[in-house]
Amino acid sequence: MQNLQLSSNGSILTITINRPDKLNALNKSTIQEIHDILQLESVNSETKVIIITGSGNKAFVAGADIAEFAHFSIDQGTQLSADGHKLLFDYVQNYPKPIIAAVNGFALGGGLELAMSCHFRVASSNAKMGLPEVSLGVIPGYGGTQRLAQLVGKGKAMEMILTAEMITAEDALKWGLINYVVAQEELINKCTELASKIITRSPVALASAIKAVNANYQSNVNGFEIEIEEFGNCFGSEDFKEGTSAFMEKRKANFPGK
Repeated sequence: MQNLQLSSNGSILTITINRPDKLNALNKSTIQEIHDILQLESVNSETKVIIITGSGNKAFVAGADIAEFAHFSIDQGTQLSADGHKLLFDYVQNYPKPIIAAVNGFALGGGLELAMSCHFRVASSNAKMGLPEVSLGVIPGYGGTQRLAQLVGKGKAMEMILTAEMITAEDALKWGLINYVVAQEELINKCTELASKIITRSPVALASAIKAVNANYQSNVNGFEIEIEEFGNCFGSEDFKEGTSAFMEKRKANFPGK
């Protein structure tokens, strides 16, 4: 892998986007690499939670690699967006294992869109977030127009997108864009602390919960019906048998993840 660094801490895998000379900007090869490692880890029973971050202390991901598409045609631009949705942004949102974004520094354009695709976000106090695309004559194309409004509401999303201005980590926390703000040196520790809580829970139930919550934001899908379906499916899992047995026996559950 040219653009990623991987490190494991028990059941927690950290994926670090490593293009420091480009402030970790996303290009097509980086998007493909993240997709490929996520696809591999989806069937790795040892990995239960994934943290995505950027190398260095300046940027999570400072955007897409503009030089790569500056001269694209309409058809090429449309395909670029569609491929990105499929390979990374929608893929991350619907990933069956929890993914936490550790936002260290700038998260702009495609970087903020990647962070918003993750299941939740923790930011360093020096983080700055924004969708500056309209200043380049284009709009957010990796889900930004949809996910930002879902997280902060239509009015604030319109303001951020139309002004193309960055916001601070504190404002992002106030608006509900991120879950926590911590000092930069505590960022990975905080994400690991949260991940350590998650890895003790049922992998089957976690995947079902992600699917059910996401269903509310899909067109022509009734989220309540998906919740009912996923709730019922859990009853057929070994995790359910173990969880209920552990509760009644007053012991800690040891979920098999099946």
